[in-house]
Amino acid sequence: MDKEENKNQLNIELDEKIAEGTYANLAIINHSVSEFIIDFINVMPGTPKARVKSRIILTPQHAKRLMKALSENVNRFENAHGKIKDYEQPPIPLNFGPTGKA
Repeated sequence: MDKEENKNQLNIELDEKIAEGTYANLAIINHSVSEFIIDFINVMPGTPKARVKSRIILTPQHAKRLMKALSENVNRFENAHGKIKDYEQPPIPLNFGPTGKA
């Protein structure tokens, strides 16, 4: 590997806690002119309350790159494993969402 290839590599570290991941079955997306905010939530059936498990804040450019990367990966998955079924989800109540608590 030459020096030019080494300059273009990014060393990414993943600590054990983050590597475990966090399950989410709902994402709520909001945006302003300068950022996209994605809240990942785990909603349990029959429970009237849910808590945001993770919040990711992206620039509009990074949000678009994420959208493209996710689309490409879903296409690859479906080509390998068949079409993903899109089950109808019940609507989210209007009072559901961030309450201003961190």
